[in-house]
Amino acid sequence: MKRLLHKYSHAWVFLYFPIYLIWFYFLEQTVTEEYHIVHTKLDDFIPFNELFIIPYLLWFAFIAAVMLYFFFTNKRDFYRICIFLFVGMTVCLLIYTIWPNGHNLRPNLATLGRDNLFVRLVGFIYAADTPTNVCPSIHVLNSVGCCIAIFHSSSLKNKRFLRAATLILTVAICASTVFLKQHSCFDVFCGLLLALVMHWLAYLPKFSRIPEEIHETSTI
Repeated sequence: MKRLLHKYSHAWVFLYFPIYLIWFYFLEQTVTEEYHIVHTKLDDFIPFNELFIIPYLLWFAFIAAVMLYFFFTNKRDFYRICIFLFVGMTVCLLIYTIWPNGHNLRPNLATLGRDNLFVRLVGFIYAADTPTNVCPSIHVLNSVGCCIAIFHSSSLKNKRFLRAATLILTVAICASTVFLKQHSCFDVFCGLLLALVMHWLAYLPKFSRIPEEIHETSTI
């Protein structure tokens, strides 16, 4: 047990999640009326398409799978992706707190003229997630972060199919945020801009004191 605790001592970083969830929940409950409306003219030309709920929901599995992969295989890459995601998410929360924002892009699902599983799933997302605290988009930030982590991984550099699939999924997730009217194009742009900053922060410094491998990297 002692050896196991030492091997996975980097699990302490998961303590960030309760802090994030409490902060985000607080903002969801308090930012309800007075907030800046985020909107661009491009948003008006993008049609609502419920099929994009598929990549939108895959985001949750994507983030969890990438983080767990590096947690069990490469401590250095795990710390880097945590710096990318957790610092980036904290910046987003700070922006939401200082500059409350939201949008009014969501369509009335009852008047779409169609009812299917995908529309109902979108309705579930709408009910669970308010159209506030949207800029920058955390969906975009985290998706790009996980994609960058995979592309930076030395153990995955020869996995061409995986890297291609990751890139396609990342683009699809980013697109889903605007086709589901969960975000404005401006939210996506700001999420990408923040991802560039986080990439510089997480991957340019040399973490020479962090052991690179926990054990042999599993094959995918």
